[in-house]
Amino acid sequence: MPKLIFVNLPVTDLQRSTAFYEALGAGKNPQFSDETASCIVFSETIHVMLLTHDKYRRFTSKPIGDAHLASQVPICLSADSRDDVDSMVDRASAAGGVADPSPKQDHGFMYGRSFEDPDGHHWEVMWMDMSALGDQHAAEAAQAAVLA
Repeated sequence: MPKLIFVNLPVTDLQRSTAFYEALGAGKNPQFSDETASCIVFSETIHVMLLTHDKYRRFTSKPIGDAHLASQVPICLSADSRDDVDSMVDRASAAGGVADPSPKQDHGFMYGRSFEDPDGHHWEVMWMDMSALGDQHAAEAAQAAVLA
């Protein structure tokens, strides 16, 4: 079985956040959702647990940061094409998110944009032409761009 990832995000309005991620094209798994949490499914292996602040506090004694004020964790999703990158960011903006809080990245073989969800969580959406990775120069440039 492949490893699964569950990214846990504290949200101030569970219904609003659930609707936001559904507008991006993700689904909601009712098995792991209730009035305190929504399990958002991007793929068979990528899930986002949207948690009310009360629920989130059960997992940590640290204060919950405000993602509008401080950077926390940039989360990156892959896309199948440049158009898919633009489409996801456009859907995020239309659903109440902020488009392109970071500069667009266009390296020819790699293209990325970003958005913030209504709670300020930072997401990157990236497309990469995998055939370009056969070229050593492109592979080094991709690595440098990802690490920058």
